[in-house]
This record gives sequence, C-alpha cells and structure tokens, in this order.
Amino acid sequence: MSGGSYALWLRLEMKDAFAIIIRMKRLEASIYGYVQGVFFRETTRREAQRLQLAGWVRNEADGSVKVVAEGAPDTLEELQRFLHRGPSAARVERVEADWQEATGEFSGFRVRH
Repeated sequence: MSGGSYALWLRLEMKDAFAIIIRMKRLEASIYGYVQGVFFRETTRREAQRLQLAGWVRNEADGSVKVVAEGAPDTLEELQRFLHRGPSAARVERVEADWQEATGEFSGFRVRH
C-alpha cells in the first residue's frame, strides 16, 4: 500500500469511528414508585450489561432510583422500556427521562452506592 493509499484508508477509518460516536446517546432516568428493596438496581445492571450499555444505577434518598446509561439509541430505548416495568416485585409509578449526547465517560455498567 502506498503512502497516499494508507492515508486515505486511515481517514476513512477515523470517519467511520467518528460516526459511531455521534450516534451514541445518553439516557438519564429517575424511576419512582416502589422501586427500592426489590432488586431494581441489580436487575437494571444485568439488563444494561445484556444490552452492552455503559453507565450506572443507584438508589436516591427520596426513594427513587437514578439511571445514567450511554449507548446506541435503540438499546437505550429497550432499557427505558425495562425501567417502566422493572423487576417483578417493583411497582413503577413513573419514569422521568432526559436524552442527551453521550459523553463516553463510562466503562461498563455498575451499581453505585
């Protein structure tokens, strides 16, 4: 491969990687109802990992659960559908969601305490 061909290939690869980053989104959601003490965080972590999302989930002092997740929009929408129902013992009253551009700050998905 000549030097010029290599440079063109490198630019194309970088362009493709940039397109992937642009498509990534961030979902910040607060889940209200009977959502603490029912394995909501753990099942959310498992669901997010299954969907290959990055971010975290934690209990809030007001009794809600907070989720911040980044990934492809279609998988984030699937996570959001899960958040509306939660694990079988949960009783979700409402989910407040905010969509943003991904920051890329997370590696994996974990439960925060």
